[in-house]
Amino acid sequence: MPDALAEVEPKAAQPQVAENPLETEQAKRKKKPKLLKMVPSSLIKFHTFQKKEKGQAGATSPITKKPKENLEGPCGLGCIVISRCQRFNTLHSFVVFFCLLITSQGIVFGLKELSMDIFEKDSHLNDVENLLLPLTYDISSSLVAVFIAYYGGKGNIPRWVTFASFLVGFGSLLFAYPYFTEGAFKANVDIEEDICQEMKSVQPCRKTAPSFHVKYLVSFILGQTVQGVAAMILYILGIVFIDNSVAIHSTGIYIGIMEASFVFGYSLSYGIAAPLLKGTKNRTSAISVEDSYDIQSWLQHWWIYFGMVSLIAWSTLIPLSCFPHSVQGTAKIKAEKRKQPHPFGGQIKDKEFETSIKDLFATLWVLLKNPILICLALTKAAGSFVFIGASEYLPLYIENQFSLTRPIATKIAGFVLLPAGGLGELLGGIIVSTLHMSCKALMRFIMVTSAVSLMFFGFLIFINCAPVPFAGINEDYSGTGQLGNLTAPCNSHCRCSSSFYSVICGRDNIGYFSPCFAGCTLFKTLNDGKAYYNCSCIQEGLTTSDEQGDFIDARPGACNTKCYKLPLFIAFFFSTILFSVLSNTPCTLTILRIVSDNQRSLALSLTYMTLRLFATIPGPMLFKLSGDSSCLFRETEYCKRKGNCWSYDKKKMAYLMVGICSVCKVFAIFFTAIAYCLYKYMSKRDGDSLHIPVKSVKVKKKGKK
Repeated sequence: MPDALAEVEPKAAQPQVAENPLETEQAKRKKKPKLLKMVPSSLIKFHTFQKKEKGQAGATSPITKKPKENLEGPCGLGCIVISRCQRFNTLHSFVVFFCLLITSQGIVFGLKELSMDIFEKDSHLNDVENLLLPLTYDISSSLVAVFIAYYGGKGNIPRWVTFASFLVGFGSLLFAYPYFTEGAFKANVDIEEDICQEMKSVQPCRKTAPSFHVKYLVSFILGQTVQGVAAMILYILGIVFIDNSVAIHSTGIYIGIMEASFVFGYSLSYGIAAPLLKGTKNRTSAISVEDSYDIQSWLQHWWIYFGMVSLIAWSTLIPLSCFPHSVQGTAKIKAEKRKQPHPFGGQIKDKEFETSIKDLFATLWVLLKNPILICLALTKAAGSFVFIGASEYLPLYIENQFSLTRPIATKIAGFVLLPAGGLGELLGGIIVSTLHMSCKALMRFIMVTSAVSLMFFGFLIFINCAPVPFAGINEDYSGTGQLGNLTAPCNSHCRCSSSFYSVICGRDNIGYFSPCFAGCTLFKTLNDGKAYYNCSCIQEGLTTSDEQGDFIDARPGACNTKCYKLPLFIAFFFSTILFSVLSNTPCTLTILRIVSDNQRSLALSLTYMTLRLFATIPGPMLFKLSGDSSCLFRETEYCKRKGNCWSYDKKKMAYLMVGICSVCKVFAIFFTAIAYCLYKYMSKRDGDSLHIPVKSVKVKKKGKK
């Protein structure tokens, strides 16, 4: 053991010898005229070449790499050095603008998801469009991840991040384009209210304007492609740049802040876009002429929000472009990190790969043979499944489980539950950085937090509400109708359509699909909302009269569930998400530590490709299928296509959501346990000297003497 450590010490100390002349030369450079700034750099390279010729063959590799790594420079735009911005040439300043950019992408990502959800339900897309529209982002990011990681990791990362800020803003403008140019989103129909009428023309087969449909598909497919490229630059190269610029035990805090910024932006988008979901409360109901102004306002709000995100992203363009290849202090930090040998990848850690495709595949093959990396990538993918479920499925689940409106359910998901993800990311980074965890400790932390979140998932099964009586679904019109059929003798003459969904609650505390299916022939607009009268299907219950003395039979909206478990659900789900995402930052840190420095960007690219392949691509599909399988009643007469689901089985929704997320956490624990065992075995095989700094070895040697 001491012999092995003694061999490490000279190799780690050699780059330190060249450190002081470089720092002295860099200090002298500031006092010289601008035209002579390139002279010292050339002299340094010539001086290094002289040392190489004098016989230091054993240290050829580290000294040859040193001029490439010492790329700290002044802050400025290209060749223009701005003296006043030199105080901001620090990692903290970079992180501020970087996190602002990450937040803007989180906002645009959430707005895009909500907008697509509305469009898919209103437009009744075909199978190809349904498959292509949501998956473009994941497919584009997977295709470019490896190339961005390999070539971007060898280049000027701040320039790549600047390019990503342009792409984020441009992609957001592409999302805004169809809303900005479209004059009429839906066809107007002169039906004021869907009430019982024997002579009534029904037009259930209605589509969005063809021009809007085409513009939306093209713009959103292109926008997602652009955002996918930008995301890989930010989450691969950005993490590598941060890891290069901070001490080994401080990386977790910065990664946690970065991940929390995205979640904060994503949650904020749910809050600001929730009022726009009011237009989809009765998603396929006819729209009267007087509602055209509201539609124009609805369109305007969408493109304004996307445009504001573009401005936020582009506000970081100039600041990010001013940062040099490496911020101040990076060279010193890299020298300290080289004193700690990497546990794996030792065969090629001192090799400098070229930029050819052959070398790219050679590096990929080395990483694919690293079983610990593969297991941790699968762990990250399994953990991401839970947050995908929270973002994709949670608003629908809250809306139907607790009989809330869509805007309120979305606000609860955005402002109460999803911020738990941001808090978990931040706490995870702070905890592991404060405790200075080793790779073994990080993997144990992942398994413990995953087990705790799995326990909270078990409690969520018991937090659900009893179904509300609904005529034609779980109530048979007082014995006169059949379950699963909205039509009964009391409304057979009304020419009702299941395309017009406008739920009302009768005085008998039974919900009805629409005033028409309740047999209501009259309605009034009162001070406290609408009221319906002369409903032939409502015969029981307490009667109340309005100001004119007419007896009210029903009011709009779902009936009161008399279920008060929502605060309990929020508390348990908040804790579940919190403990679930606590493991994300430690997982990323472990991946960065088990590979050599020149492999980190490629290791992250493989991780994100695995995450796309096993989480973000199949995840939304699986949760949509679980929602479809929980459907009790679906619209069936919409242009001979699969229509929207109007009623869900609450218990089945709870079992499916908890079941899918629990299985994912079990897989996360399983893959982490395999990685832990492999790491422990390889550590023993290599002599248990993987994470002992050289400085501490010197202290021990002196003590022995």
